[in-house]
Amino acid sequence: MVDHKKTDKKFTIKDLPKEERPRERLVNFGEKALSTQELLQIVLGKGVPGESVALTAKKLISTFGSLEKIAQASLEELQSIRGIGLAKAAQIKASLELGRRLYTKPPSYKSKDLNSPKKVFNLIRSKLTDHSKEYFYLIALNTRMYSVAEISIGILNKSLVHPREVFAEAIKSRAASIILVHNHPSGDPTPSKDDVLLTQKLVAAGKLLGIEVTDHVIVTKDNFFSFKAAKLI
Repeated sequence: MVDHKKTDKKFTIKDLPKEERPRERLVNFGEKALSTQELLQIVLGKGVPGESVALTAKKLISTFGSLEKIAQASLEELQSIRGIGLAKAAQIKASLELGRRLYTKPPSYKSKDLNSPKKVFNLIRSKLTDHSKEYFYLIALNTRMYSVAEISIGILNKSLVHPREVFAEAIKSRAASIILVHNHPSGDPTPSKDDVLLTQKLVAAGKLLGIEVTDHVIVTKDNFFSFKAAKLI
């Protein structure tokens, strides 16, 4: 039986019954049965003299607030937590990056598949690793293939995304048509007045060049807005 009078600092994984230790629980019940703190304990391996790995994992979560914030933290910021040196900070970064790569693996689509704004959303979401800034992408399509190009990063407005950059990329890719995509860090995909004006400007430019703008899709982490579906193109 666990002695709950022990302090967090003195308490170690070995004080738990073997079947209640994170690694054994993972083996017996699967990784989905473990809490975030328990998974971090497995990644960290062991604590340091005077401090248990359970406490180190707990401090990681309380300091940064969420797993996403831990993933965004620098090596230096992670090492500010007692019990985490360069080696453990690197282990954390590597394990979370592997998870991110698995989650954001680009879907395999053909050019014709991208007439669906849902598929455009899935494709671009796989490329967005930083949701705190606005990214503007161009998807250039022809009859057999497509390409994705990052046009700008920052605050999106009609002056920062110029038709010459958009269509220079489209011409270079020999595009017959293009799809415009950008993200809203706010989490609300509703187009702003600037979004509407920019879209109108690029549609007009595309008509002059003979390159159709088939859609403009605004994406967030979990949702999207399609100008085509809303009949704004």
